[in-house]
Amino acid sequence: MSDNSQSSAQLPPTSAIQSHSLTATTEHWFEYPVRAHPHHSDYAGVVWHGNYLTWMEEARVECLRSIGIEYADLVAMGCELPVVELSIRYHRQLRMGQTAIVKTRMTDMDGVRIYWDYQVQSPDSKELYVTGRVTLVAVDREKGKILRQLPSAVKDALVKLSL
Repeated sequence: MSDNSQSSAQLPPTSAIQSHSLTATTEHWFEYPVRAHPHHSDYAGVVWHGNYLTWMEEARVECLRSIGIEYADLVAMGCELPVVELSIRYHRQLRMGQTAIVKTRMTDMDGVRIYWDYQVQSPDSKELYVTGRVTLVAVDREKGKILRQLPSAVKDALVKLSL
């Protein structure tokens, strides 16, 4: 494998991700506070990497709820929004007993694809623990197939996030 193809598969340097995250507008971020409990951490007291994904999901579901989309209602309508792509970057460890803010925002909608960004940071915003991005796709629960379009009630509510 050439050096060129190896470098293209690597993550960008942490400094590039941090500078991008810090230049993003923050007025549309939804903030979800979390605390690292003992069951979130390994034997060294460091938060296990998979817990960040759970917190990101919780923040996204709560953000949707804040604009009138109850996930249970979405499921009852026959629509599911599974994650089809995930990118996550760990910048600094979060330890048992610490608190953090999971910030999330919808960044774009492209048909039935919905893009969300995340930042997990200290309450004073001085420490950045994790950055991430997910792509969701609207799926018909019964047929298990991608919908041709978002249900109008969902699309109308999501427009509120982009204002």
